[in-house]
Amino acid sequence: MDRLDAMKVFVLAVDEGSLAAAGRKLGRSPAAVSRAIAFLEQRVGAELLHRTTRSIKLSEEGERYVAICRRVLTELEEADDIAAGPRTAPRGLLTITAPVVSGEMVLRPILDAFLDAYPTVSAKLLLFDRAVNLIEEGVDVALRIGHLADSAMVAMRVGEISRVVVASPRYLKQHPRITEPGDLAKHQIVAMAHLPNSWTFAPQAGSSAARTVQFTPRLVVNSTYAAVASAVAGRGVARMYSYQVGEQVARGELEIVLAGDEDPEMPAHLICPQGRLSVPKVRTFTDFAVPRLKSKRRCQATALRA
Repeated sequence: MDRLDAMKVFVLAVDEGSLAAAGRKLGRSPAAVSRAIAFLEQRVGAELLHRTTRSIKLSEEGERYVAICRRVLTELEEADDIAAGPRTAPRGLLTITAPVVSGEMVLRPILDAFLDAYPTVSAKLLLFDRAVNLIEEGVDVALRIGHLADSAMVAMRVGEISRVVVASPRYLKQHPRITEPGDLAKHQIVAMAHLPNSWTFAPQAGSSAARTVQFTPRLVVNSTYAAVASAVAGRGVARMYSYQVGEQVARGELEIVLAGDEDPEMPAHLICPQGRLSVPKVRTFTDFAVPRLKSKRRCQATALRA
């Protein structure tokens, strides 16, 4: 039996959730699907699927093996695309990762437009507030905010991100002026649950010591969207990334204070593993996304400076 064909059958059976469903999709009998998986199990010397009459479940070895099968099949498909030359139309599954909020607010609309423009590409968008190992987790492209560690990744800079302290105009009219970080002690603070109850600002001129402001928050939330909405509603002062409040600042719903006291901007990049830019779907996506991300950053920066 052909091993690659058996791998395709195994992956499809896992995706469909049963041998019968995989057989229907392939036009094969459940027995033929079962023989293909048994062939793989005999080769690797381990049970890959726990079977019942109604369902299947991956074994521990099967969890690892199906990930390898997906990667092998994807790389073979991409090898064909690369060999066919740069004019090959992008196709296949594109896997992208980003932090949760920037992925939802910034990257997802661009990905939607890309999928409209390239109907032969499908996508998986993985949003995590943790470091993702692109190679081990099979990711094609990542949006990263902050300074990059030395690595074997290809990096395309798409803009800069800063932290900003914001409050609604109504709130600022009703409370003491904020002219330096220490003034925040007199204010109601909307804080994020996963962050400490302190904000650190750049050193004063002539000093190398960062300024840290401790506070007892009036409101603690675990959602960026909720924090922004609470600030717009006049609940207090919040500190967010610039892209998270760019639209609210542009509409006049929020005002920025202490802009001159913030740390320098942080870079934002799209990164991908070495060699992945040779794959048409990856190259086409980065060519599509980079100028749009840069344009979005410029528009937000203009709104924040206005």
